[in-house]
Amino acid sequence: MRSLFHFAFNVTHLDTARHFYGGVLGCAEGRSTATWVDFDFFGHQLSLHLGEPFKTAATGQVGEQLVPMPHFGLVLTLPDWQAMAQRLRDAGTAFVLEPQLRFAGQSGEQWTMFFLDPFGNPLEIKGFASWDGVYAT
Repeated sequence: MRSLFHFAFNVTHLDTARHFYGGVLGCAEGRSTATWVDFDFFGHQLSLHLGEPFKTAATGQVGEQLVPMPHFGLVLTLPDWQAMAQRLRDAGTAFVLEPQLRFAGQSGEQWTMFFLDPFGNPLEIKGFASWDGVYAT
């Protein structure tokens, strides 16, 4: 079975969302109304609705670091991850967790970065040298 995920969440301003998700992240805009806008989030559907963003807290223990929970994001190949990291740096993104290597030399070795969208919604972007490492145990 093949599928796409659909994730709907709140933002407080649609034009700001368009700038960030469309301009900074490079997502194509889909349908919209006066109260929501859809984006093609690298092959998945995000629906951003006007409203109060969800509450988050740095409670996710990963290794020695606490990360924002809940969060969502992407898994990319390492070259695409590196390009995304540069794109975010060029846009002046303030990182919650700077781009870095995690689990070096271990099963599941990955590059990661955390940042917030303009509404405080946390995103994590992971990069793997090979898709085989995504679910490695």
